[in-house]
Amino acid sequence: MKSIFDHVSKECSKLVTNAYSTSFSMATKMLSESIRQDIYNIYGFVRFADEIVDTFHDYDKEKLFVNFEADLEAALTDKISLNPILNSFQETYHKYNIDKHLVEAFMSSMRLDLHKKDYLTEEEYKAYIYGSADVVGLMCLKVFVKGDEEKYTDLKDAAMSLGSAFQKVNFLRDLKADFEDLSRTYFPNTDLNHLDEVSKQAIIKDIEADFSKGLQGIKRLPLEARFGVFMAYRYYNKLLQKLKKTPALEIKSARIRVPNYKKIELLTRSYVKYHLNLL
Repeated sequence: MKSIFDHVSKECSKLVTNAYSTSFSMATKMLSESIRQDIYNIYGFVRFADEIVDTFHDYDKEKLFVNFEADLEAALTDKISLNPILNSFQETYHKYNIDKHLVEAFMSSMRLDLHKKDYLTEEEYKAYIYGSADVVGLMCLKVFVKGDEEKYTDLKDAAMSLGSAFQKVNFLRDLKADFEDLSRTYFPNTDLNHLDEVSKQAIIKDIEADFSKGLQGIKRLPLEARFGVFMAYRYYNKLLQKLKKTPALEIKSARIRVPNYKKIELLTRSYVKYHLNLL
């Protein structure tokens, strides 16, 4: 029965989310059950594409990516795929009428990671972030507003700012791995061999501006989505504050993270803050 296959597909997307990201899976669990699975479906898709370009070093990444891209196109066209991750994603894609441009922009940024190592201009940097993060936020927003185009348009800019903030925090947190393991540098006009406090603080100031815009949008999200997105915001903002206090030299030499017990503490405090209308 097709329903059994669809159920298995969704369970695979949920498993991918829980296995790859404790912070994102924790925030997703705070969403209303009515939209939670669809966010799992989106995460599974973007995670698999990202894994191809970032992780599978012993394989032909380009061939894997081309095959994945072809399978994605077939899934969106045929409304089914034997790849369970793509099968669950296509269901969410069609259910909320997600713009094809968003999917294409995401895949374009992922394709850049196959070969591109440096982002020398602000334009290149912004274009990559739009495709790798902003459009993912917009896909999720389509789910959060349940297809309401007026709400989507109203919250679009804030969702993009939040997506940008999350991605830039990831860049700063993963500075060492991106630079040493993948030979990538995303921040333009920044010499990572000589990253100093001035450069680091300029990056953080830019991220804080994105977070400020994003928070205003969180406050206007539908109730089904608001606390889960607020939880993600709180986690990433906590990580940013930790990076802000960490010397630039240490950021280059170690991966800064928020321990799991701190994530639980954040969840508790966020819950209290949210229900006391202190958001």
